[in-house]
Amino acid sequence: MFDKFTKFLDEKLSTPMAALSQQKHLRAVRDGIIATLPIIIVSSMFLVIGFLPNSLPETWGITQFIANNQFKILLPYRMSMYIMTLYAVFGIGYSLAKSYDLDGLSGGILAELAYLLTVIPVMVPAASEGVMELASGNAELTSYIDSLPAGFVIPMANLGSGGMFIGIISAFIAVEIYRFTQNSGFKITMPEQVPPSIARSFEALTPTVIVLILFASITMWLEVDVHGIINSLVAPLISASDSLVSVLLITFLNSFFWFFGIHGASIVGSVARPLWLVLLEQNSSAYAIGEAIPNMAPEPFYQWFMYIGGSGATIGLALALFLTKAKYTQTLAKTAFVPALFNINEPLIFGTPIVLNPILLIPFLITPMVTAIIAWFAIKWELVNRVVALAPWTLPGPIGAFLATGNDWRAAVLNILLILVSTAIYYPFVMMYDKQLLAEEALED
Repeated sequence: MFDKFTKFLDEKLSTPMAALSQQKHLRAVRDGIIATLPIIIVSSMFLVIGFLPNSLPETWGITQFIANNQFKILLPYRMSMYIMTLYAVFGIGYSLAKSYDLDGLSGGILAELAYLLTVIPVMVPAASEGVMELASGNAELTSYIDSLPAGFVIPMANLGSGGMFIGIISAFIAVEIYRFTQNSGFKITMPEQVPPSIARSFEALTPTVIVLILFASITMWLEVDVHGIINSLVAPLISASDSLVSVLLITFLNSFFWFFGIHGASIVGSVARPLWLVLLEQNSSAYAIGEAIPNMAPEPFYQWFMYIGGSGATIGLALALFLTKAKYTQTLAKTAFVPALFNINEPLIFGTPIVLNPILLIPFLITPMVTAIIAWFAIKWELVNRVVALAPWTLPGPIGAFLATGNDWRAAVLNILLILVSTAIYYPFVMMYDKQLLAEEALED
């Protein structure tokens, strides 16, 4: 009965979803965004450092130093994570072009060009006659007006999470235009004697002309506000991704695919990570200017309160294995615990195994959902701060939770509590599995 059920799920759901995760455009989005993670992680630490005075005694010298230099400390964050879409688009264009066996560098540059053509520079308004008249008799006001920038400025918000979906679409269109010109022969072809780097530059001339004229015509000359249109369309989707129902569904699917040996985080993350990054950037921006944190469930919420030890909250499984009697599980406990402490759980998933193991399926599915509900209401009731930073995922749980919530010690306590909860849930199932293994070992002896 169970074999028929697993075969049905594998053929009707898991296999098609695994194939979907390898679709060229989805894979390009995943690769491009994952490429920005080092930038996001490192810049998040500047955000954490900039707000250390909130967690340290005011009398400490370091507290005063950070408070006095907070603006400068946060500048690297504003030029990295704050404009993360600028970096992600290049990676998306590069990955998609490579998947078509095109030049990745040209694809990345064309994607970046298309995206930047949607970000319209705005002319700084000049001071009105009334203001200038007031300034004529006020030296301080005159000095202030003279210090204001002149000319064009770029709306930075469109380079960050607010422009993520436009960036993805722009990259897709630019690379598809590039592919069309290459496959149709509608390009400038150089003789074989010309160096490859120069030949690629000339081959990219035709798609560059098309991309530049197309995007400039729509956004600059026809004055279509593509960012405003897309933001209004995706706002309900972003809002829906920040609900408890969405969190539980994503968590269930992640564990479900892992049960069949399919990398659940890769499949779910391909679709959800752009939304998670939008939620995280909104939280980080609000935190940086001292406003209320708007969102509950960016990606660090999953990492530090649901995927402790890895998908399925398997840190609890790793701890429960120490209480077993079978030789195999005792050995596995010693081998897999240290990796699980740093959120690497492949030794547990494939060593226990969890894959296609009906006994461990139930705790693997329900444990992260239970911890999600506990963490959700702990944050909703303001017992713990909301996440604002992307701490390195290989940190031990309490440390990662502390950093991700802007140095909130209560988050570390919650993380430890959830580890105990996950251990309690896994324990009876592990004991059941251990009893089965003991019986098998007895027969072998």
